Amino acid sequence: MKNSIQSSFIAFILIFAVTLSANAQNLDKQFYQLKTYLLKDGNQEKVVDTYLKDAYLPALKRAGIENVGVFKLIPSEDINDLKIYVLIPFSSLDQFLTLDNMLAQDKSYISAGDSYIHAKHDNAPYERINSTLMKAFPEMPMMEASKIEGPRKERVYELRSYESATEAIYQNKVDMFNAGGEVALFDSLGFNAVFYAEVLSGDRMPNLMYMTTFENMESRDAHWKAFGTAEKWLELKANPNYQNNVSKADKILLYPTEYSDY
Repeated sequence: MKNSIQSSFIAFILIFAVTLSANAQNLDKQFYQLKTYLLKDGNQEKVVDTYLKDAYLPALKRAGIENVGVFKLIPSEDINDLKIYVLIPFSSLDQFLTLDNMLAQDKSYISAGDSYIHAKHDNAPYERINSTLMKAFPEMPMMEASKIEGPRKERVYELRSYESATEAIYQNKVDMFNAGGEVALFDSLGFNAVFYAEVLSGDRMPNLMYMTTFENMESRDAHWKAFGTAEKWLELKANPNYQNNVSKADKILLYPTEYSDY
């Protein structure tokens, strides 16, 4: 009986210690939610823009959440989708989990967002909302709001997603960014990254995401040319430990709205 009690106590202590360790590791890393509004026309776009600008972003600031980015697709012949991307940083998972409840008690938010919040079923303000939850990389544990200047519609905010064939191979690519030095390389070349993160929940897992920013398309192209010929990148690319760790890479070119925080 005594041994059983001692064993149970030891197990409890071990579980408690592991939990504390996990919490400690997450305390110094932000979490990010990327919300993507899928829209059918300009009317929906106007409603969502107004809601985000006048109701949602001010409410997030009252909740202590700063540096919220709002972006739209750079027009091109290949892309005619109507979407709005909202990138929200959270200091903890608890802050993410309690946000909706806080908004429900914010009278200013409810008043300012009335037409969006209480929209009718046959006049919805959007078609769907996609949501991706992420955890910051160790090499960049906090979001850095871009300091890029110039006309917002000329800026290029590049959102990339790297998918891997398996979870283990995905972890190898994450390691390439962190211990391998890929994040440091981007930083040394002035890519003005906003974040690098592991996707915890989304529809394209396993994958990681990151965002880099440029004054214009010419600057963006020049930076990637420098990256592709950098000695460090050629070394990483040839490293046998980092082979075939990306099965699909997607890039989305965005510009910040006038009411985006950066």
